[in-house]
Amino acid sequence: MTPLFRWSRALALALLVLLVPVASAPLATAPAGGAAAEGPAGEVVLAWHVTIATSWFDPSTAPPQITPFGILYALHDALVRPLPGQRMGPSLAESWKESADGITYEFRLRRGLKFHNGDPITAEDVKFSYERYRGAGAQELQAHVRQVEIVDPLTIRFVLKEPWPDFMTFYGTTATAAGLVVPKRYLTEVGEDGFRKHPIGAGPYRFVSHAPGIELVLEANPAYWRHAPHVKRLVMKSVTEGTTRVAMLKRGEIDLAFSLDGEDAEAVRRDPRLALVPSKHASSFWVDPTEQWDPKSPWHDRRVRLAAIHALDRRAINDMACLGYCPPSGVIIPRVMDFALQVPAPAYDPLKARQLLAEAGYPRGFDAGAFIPTPPFLTVGETTANFLQAVGIRTSLRTMERAAFLAQWREKRLRGLILNAVGNSGNAASRVEAFIYSRGSYAYGGYPDIDHLFLQQARERSAGRREALLHRIQQLTVDRAMFVPIMDYRTLRGVGPRLAEHALDTLHLVQFPAYEDMRLKGT
Repeated sequence: MTPLFRWSRALALALLVLLVPVASAPLATAPAGGAAAEGPAGEVVLAWHVTIATSWFDPSTAPPQITPFGILYALHDALVRPLPGQRMGPSLAESWKESADGITYEFRLRRGLKFHNGDPITAEDVKFSYERYRGAGAQELQAHVRQVEIVDPLTIRFVLKEPWPDFMTFYGTTATAAGLVVPKRYLTEVGEDGFRKHPIGAGPYRFVSHAPGIELVLEANPAYWRHAPHVKRLVMKSVTEGTTRVAMLKRGEIDLAFSLDGEDAEAVRRDPRLALVPSKHASSFWVDPTEQWDPKSPWHDRRVRLAAIHALDRRAINDMACLGYCPPSGVIIPRVMDFALQVPAPAYDPLKARQLLAEAGYPRGFDAGAFIPTPPFLTVGETTANFLQAVGIRTSLRTMERAAFLAQWREKRLRGLILNAVGNSGNAASRVEAFIYSRGSYAYGGYPDIDHLFLQQARERSAGRREALLHRIQQLTVDRAMFVPIMDYRTLRGVGPRLAEHALDTLHLVQFPAYEDMRLKGT
């Protein structure tokens, strides 16, 4: 479906007007027999909905999005992370423990682990990787961690300034990439640019080649600690047009197509040879009026923000983009996250939206400037923009290349309205830190009372009291109309007939496969 056709359909529609464990978890083991015992075989081709960026080869600058983890978890590994059957399991670490006072976390690495180049993985690499991390959540980690101590080559200790119950959430889930471990010696030798050109990690697959804008080629790491991957070679192609991804899937040129929407997803669902698999990850769409903190902006008026909230027919947007799989939401924290406030979606009421605009002094609406959707979610962006325009909030849809969007978003240089699409795991606190706390990595402003509640919950070790504080924060964002929530996102993946096991959704709140568990038929 072309962007023009999607836009015309959307226009017509508009005009119709979970606590983390702290003890060691059981070791994940390889299935008996099969390709893992015989050695990796065959090739799987995956089509990505965005251009694969070299920045995703290096965990140190990971943004608050899940997409880079589709590459990071293939190339790299962490001390602890989501594992099949475990919300957070020991990976490079064989065990970890928290001190009784909540100040110290100590990790013990598995013996004999090596990076893809043969270098041993040691506590020094862990410390180096943590200290060079500058991505999402880095400020929060630095604010709480006093020091990192190397006890011996296989033991590392994190010492906090005070008890912080979210340390493991920030360090051991996709809330951040701070826990992924890179080789200090190699990175020091080749430098930052050299590492991105040829990354070395400890994950189930190792880097072979990258043709920018075209494809990334990976090869199985037979020494991966869980088990050797079943598939020998992964080819990850950049195919930004959904219709093209579907055509390639139908022709057998690819085995898995990420992030389909609208008619593209419907074409997969209608084909009996293919499977359409909705995700279970913690993702959500919302509009961020970044200029609400400017007293001269129309968005500074709560009534204008409320008008935008009531302008959206969320069920129609869901049907248009998600085939009904994406539940409308009333808050920006996905309902599947721990400590999420379960809020009903706001009513679709265009008459109330126009009335609120008139009360705010805009009886004829106003020009709201740029509306920038997170690439490549153009269908959601177009449909949302059309509903806003139908009540008088006129925007200019601005599309960007993914890497440029992420860079400007991280630097807070995007202005106007941003359609956020965020799928990191973690819990409500990690999302509050990034987008609601005034000092958050991606927050354009905030409120002192919300900041106080956030800092208070960060020190609270009682789960019940933390939940109450985080629920209060989320309710305040609703009461103050800080954001325009749209829906929880269930990304739709197309699976081809050659896959016996796609391994999607086997990692807790992660939309990408456990790559080492993927299997081709006949292997």
